[in-house]
Amino acid sequence: MTPRAYVVGVASRPLPQRAILAVGESPLSERVARAQELAYGPLIAWVQRSLLHSDLLGHSLHPSLTDLTTGCWLGTSLLDLAGGLESRRAAALLAGFGLLASVPTALAGAADWAEISGAERRIGAVHALGTDAATFLFVGSLVARLRGGHRLGTELAVAGNLVMAGAGFLGGHLALYRGTARRTSLVGRD
Repeated sequence: MTPRAYVVGVASRPLPQRAILAVGESPLSERVARAQELAYGPLIAWVQRSLLHSDLLGHSLHPSLTDLTTGCWLGTSLLDLAGGLESRRAAALLAGFGLLASVPTALAGAADWAEISGAERRIGAVHALGTDAATFLFVGSLVARLRGGHRLGTELAVAGNLVMAGAGFLGGHLALYRGTARRTSLVGRD
C-alpha cells in the first residue's frame, strides 16, 4: 500500500478505527512487541502449557478474567468517588483483589498473544503495555492507601482506570473484531 493510499484509507474511517490502524501499523508497536517477547518469553512458554491457556471454554479464558480485574478496579474508584469515608477500607480491598486477579488475567493474555502475528501482535503488545501501566498505577494506589494516603490512592486508581479503558479498547478490538479469543479446536463444531 502506498503512503498516500494509506492516509486516504485511514482518513475515511472513524477516529477509534484510525487509532487501531495506527497502533497495528506502527514500527514503535513492533519494538514494544519484540521487547515483551524477550522479557516474557520463558513465562509465556510455561503458561501456554497451563490451564490458563486451555480450550475448556471454547474461547480464551483471558476475556472472562478481565471482567474480574476491571470490575474490582472500577468498583474501587466508584467507592472512592461516591462512598465517603466509611468506604475507604472496601476500596482498598477491591484494589488489592483486582491486583490479585490481574496476575492470571495477564498470564492468560500473554499466552494468547504468543499465538498471533502481524498487526494483531502489535495491537496486543500495546494492549499489554497499557494493562501493565494500569497495574502499576493500582500497585501505587494500594501502597498509598496502606500508608494513609487515601487521596493519592484515589487519584492513582482513577488514572489506572483511564489507562485500563484505553487498553481494554485495544483488547476488545482483538477479541471481538479480530476474533483472537476463539479457540480453533472448536470452530466448526455444532
